[in-house]
Amino acid sequence: MKADPHFTRLQQVGSQTITSFYKYIPTPNLYLPTTSSTNSITPSTNKMEPKISATSLLILAVAVLHLAGTTTSAAVKPSSSFIRSSCATVTYPALCEQSLSPFAETIKTSPAELAHTALAVSLKQSQSTQAYLNKLKRFKGLKPRERSAIGDCLEEVSDSLERVSKSIKELKSCDRVKGQEFIWHMSNVQTWVSSALTDENTCMDGFGGRVMEGRIKTSVRGQITSVAHVTSNALALVNSFAKKH
Repeated sequence: MKADPHFTRLQQVGSQTITSFYKYIPTPNLYLPTTSSTNSITPSTNKMEPKISATSLLILAVAVLHLAGTTTSAAVKPSSSFIRSSCATVTYPALCEQSLSPFAETIKTSPAELAHTALAVSLKQSQSTQAYLNKLKRFKGLKPRERSAIGDCLEEVSDSLERVSKSIKELKSCDRVKGQEFIWHMSNVQTWVSSALTDENTCMDGFGGRVMEGRIKTSVRGQITSVAHVTSNALALVNSFAKKH
């Protein structure tokens, strides 16, 4: 399967965010006389002549860096504000803002990029959960009931992952179409993401009740709850994007 460039961006953006921050910080252009130039200067006879100490230079440099940082923060404020206001409409706003804020530089103020990134985050979370369940299924200490529930849950998560992956590709198609064709593609995205959320909730149902208790149940439900919340937020942002057209 060909790698999704947007999902690759998801993996790279952490390091790029830090790198991009420092390129906006100017290097202080402070004159420090060399040893040779210092020797050629005739000492002043005025003992009250002010001198620039190393401490003063350091304070000045820190001030310049602080101002540069303030300018950088102001530059990304519109996108951060857009993410915050958009996340205020979903079921889990704090999780939404936390998971999408690292990609503010990519999202900017684009509802399409916001929905696309939210789906990419859901996909990554689903992949992590799938890997966790595959590893847990091989644990020799499982009870028969636990092993069966994990197997069923793994199938649901795999189906969910496939639906979210299809949704990401389908959402890209919306960039090139308008009118009824746009509505058709968006309807597919909404249906598939909604089905993915249903798959995740079905997995949790398999670990419900008092039949199965203990650390396995707690651990699996914690993993599935996390991915379900992210997918729920993604669905809300997809629906919001669809309403704008």
